[in-house]
Amino acid sequence: MTDQTIETDYLIIGAGASGLCVADVLVAESNASMLIVDRHDQPGGHWNHAYPFVRLHQPSATYGVNSLPLGQDRIDPDGLNRGLYELATGPEVLAYFDRVMRTQLLPGGRVDYRPMSEYLGSEASGGRTVHRFRSSVTGLVQTVVVRKKLVDTRLGNVMVPATHPVEFSVAPDLSCVPLNALPQLTRPYPRYVVVGAGKTGVDACLWLLTHGIDPDAIRWIVPRDAWLQDRANVQPGDEFLARTFGSFVTQMETVLQADSASDLLLRLEAAGQLLRLDPDVLPTMYRCATVSREELAQLRRIRDVVRLGRVTAIEAERIVLEHGTVPAEADWLYVHCSAVPFQSQGPEPIFQHGRIAPQLVRNCQPMFSAALIAFVETLGDKEGLDDAAMNRLCQVVPLPEQPHDWIRMQAVVMLNQYQWSQHAGIRQWMERARLDGFAGRLHRLGKTDPVIQSLAQRFKAAAVPATMRLQQWSREAG
Repeated sequence: MTDQTIETDYLIIGAGASGLCVADVLVAESNASMLIVDRHDQPGGHWNHAYPFVRLHQPSATYGVNSLPLGQDRIDPDGLNRGLYELATGPEVLAYFDRVMRTQLLPGGRVDYRPMSEYLGSEASGGRTVHRFRSSVTGLVQTVVVRKKLVDTRLGNVMVPATHPVEFSVAPDLSCVPLNALPQLTRPYPRYVVVGAGKTGVDACLWLLTHGIDPDAIRWIVPRDAWLQDRANVQPGDEFLARTFGSFVTQMETVLQADSASDLLLRLEAAGQLLRLDPDVLPTMYRCATVSREELAQLRRIRDVVRLGRVTAIEAERIVLEHGTVPAEADWLYVHCSAVPFQSQGPEPIFQHGRIAPQLVRNCQPMFSAALIAFVETLGDKEGLDDAAMNRLCQVVPLPEQPHDWIRMQAVVMLNQYQWSQHAGIRQWMERARLDGFAGRLHRLGKTDPVIQSLAQRFKAAAVPATMRLQQWSREAG
């Protein structure tokens, strides 16, 4: 069953965070129409499947779409995030994205939102490219003619344990659940085994600890240790600008002090720019994970940390891992936190003929990246920029995996920052952009604050030689 053809300027696949960020800026900065096709029943992407106790790991103040603040710009007075900007809960994020759709996107009449719909692909028809999507409820297939571009947000799909099956075998009658099930527990267990060391693994451990579980009753399976970011170094707000900007300046100066790429990571740790779970274990992973020092102190209370690679099987009396086995008991609870966080097919040009593929253009900031990409797209019409010119303004920052990816990311970020600083329109947009949280404050306070002025001079002295060294190490790493 096929309905009439729909015509639109932009077809956006996905009403997750990136898709909504793109739509939000296109609505604000252009007169374009857009059709948003999403397989979920409500906006929010992977947040629809998030565990009940999830919180942002970054401040609410710099998350979401550019036009609508998230949260109340409040400093948490207590808890593990004490003294830092609030972190929205999962329900708050979902309610926020619903509000974005209802109050920011739909009222203007230029956005057509189709939830519960699956994008089917495109094909040539009658000398033009047509796209199709199908309603998951009615089965109706509709055809779309796109006047400008397809916005494909699928490159950055986020995987969560609730929708990602375990990749190891579990013996019958053993209790293995995604961390979503923790709030539904009805009895205590003698041992809780958390499988996975990413964001979800950290959250599972912290949930158990804050609910009074003895740290000695927790076994944490950590396939790879990760370098972590200190949340205090990436805070928005005028009161944190000296520390946030100072952190970035310190990173550039540390690059110049380091003897090698490996030496750099250790120096960054010594300078308070990177953290690790165990001072005696050298991390072999970096994925932009962010913690507070209070959270890290709690995690370090867990002494039974298994570092034998990934789990391959859970049996009644043992856990089988890539590099060994450890004993187990049948009455333990296994908490699955091992989903791959990002399902990426690898970097590709962001602007392509008739297609936009949102990816990172600033390290660890997908929301800002999507918004800036959308703004650059609007410049294409206003200034006659072709795809090559827009790609020069938006070089892809690779998703991190290995520790040395910190270097690869920063090398591209510095080039992008320079390109943006040379374009008056982008510079002005960043100064007023909520999601940037930095450029506007730096521009304003840099006129009068002697501390910020001093940091700016230090950054000016370090930026170019540090960028050259980062590029050199990035090339050497291959």
